[in-house]
Amino acid sequence: MESDVLSNKIPLMKKLLLAFIMALISVSAHAEIKTQVVDYSYEGVTLKGYLAWDDAISGKRPGVMVVHEWWGLNDYARKRTEQLARLGYVAFAADMYGDGKSTTHPEEAGKMMGAVRENMKTWLGRANAALQVLRDNPLVDAKSLAAIGYCFGGATVLQMAYSGADLAAVVSFHGALVVPNSTQAIKARILILHGAEDPFVTADTIEKLKAALDQGKVKYKFIAYTKAVHGFTNPDADKAGMKGVAYQAEADRLSWQEMLSLFHEVMGPGK
Repeated sequence: MESDVLSNKIPLMKKLLLAFIMALISVSAHAEIKTQVVDYSYEGVTLKGYLAWDDAISGKRPGVMVVHEWWGLNDYARKRTEQLARLGYVAFAADMYGDGKSTTHPEEAGKMMGAVRENMKTWLGRANAALQVLRDNPLVDAKSLAAIGYCFGGATVLQMAYSGADLAAVVSFHGALVVPNSTQAIKARILILHGAEDPFVTADTIEKLKAALDQGKVKYKFIAYTKAVHGFTNPDADKAGMKGVAYQAEADRLSWQEMLSLFHEVMGPGK
C-alpha cells in the first residue's frame, strides 16, 4: 500500500519540478541585459556612448555614468557598464574622444586624453553632454544619478563634482587625481579609490587634494589599497606593458564593494 502511494507521488513530484525549472527558464529568458550605442554630440563632435539596462525591471531606477580610461571607450568600459546594469542601474558609458575612438597604444592614448584635458570647456562639456543623455532616459530617476571613472575618467568625474554637477556621488578608480581650485560648488559625495603604489600620482598631490576637501568640509572618503598600482581594476592592465600599471584582484574587489556601499547609501540599490 505504501509503495503504491509513493509511486503515485513520484510522477507528481516530477511534474512540479519540471514546472519549477520551466518557470526559472522563463524568468531567465525575460531578464536580459539590453545594450545600445547612443549617438549624441557636443559642439559639432559626434559622440558614441554605450547604454546598458535590465529590461526585466519595471519603472525608473538610479542612473550611473561611466567614464573610460585614457584608452577610450573600449571593451573594459562597456563591461563595467553592463555590470552596473546587472545590478539594476541604468548605466551609460560616455565617449570623451568622439566617434567611439579607442586605442591600445599609450602614445596615442596620451594625445587623445591631452587634447580633451587642455580645454576645460570641452572636457566638462562632453562629460555633461553624456550625463544629460543619462538624465533624459525614460528609465532613469533623474534625482538619483552618480558617475564613476577610471584613470582619465576618474579625473573627469572629480572635475564634474568640482564644477557642481547635480550628482549624488562620484567615484574615482585609480584616477589621475586633480586638486580643486574651489570646493564651494560641490554637491556630490566623493569616493576616491587609489593604488597606494601608483607612480603617476604624487604624495604632494594627494596631500593637497585631501587638504582642499577637508577645508571645504566636503563629504568624501579616500582609500589607498596596499600594493596596488595604477589600473588595478582592469584585468588587462598588464597587457599595456607599462611600468606601474597592473591588475590587483583584491583591490578590484574591495573598491567595487566600496562603490556599491556608497550607492546604496545615497541612491538605494538599483533593484
